[in-house]
Amino acid sequence: MAITKREHRVTRQSAPVKGTVVPYLWIEGAIEASKFYEKAFAAKVAHIFPADESGRTMHVHLYINGASLMFSDPFPEHGTPHLPAAGFTLMLQVADVDASYDQAVATGCRECIAPADMFWGDRFAQVKDPYGVVWAFVGPKQWENILYAIHQ
Repeated sequence: MAITKREHRVTRQSAPVKGTVVPYLWIEGAIEASKFYEKAFAAKVAHIFPADESGRTMHVHLYINGASLMFSDPFPEHGTPHLPAAGFTLMLQVADVDASYDQAVATGCRECIAPADMFWGDRFAQVKDPYGVVWAFVGPKQWENILYAIHQ
């Protein structure tokens, strides 16, 4: 039996998964979102299934900050309808919260929480991307540096 092009795409080996908990999202416009995430969060494409006849893709796999993020377009006919992102935040540990926040906002994310030193000791900021996903940036704990400076 001959293997069709579509069957070959679905069955070929994909990129290795990085991380032990991997978010899998349904994003309206998944291929466009992957391009946006490359600019906003320095994502690297690990694997993308080509779009189907209607322009939807069933799988995008990116590496962001050393971990995998996976998503697809909604496929309501297969039980995965589009639902607005709610009740979760994707958190990125970064070396420079301010620079990461500025890059995301410059690329098109909406400002939610400007970079600030939080009461729990971390530098923290939060944005919402054009696809409705909330992203948080967390930097190195600042309290150790503050306490060290006070005691010098």
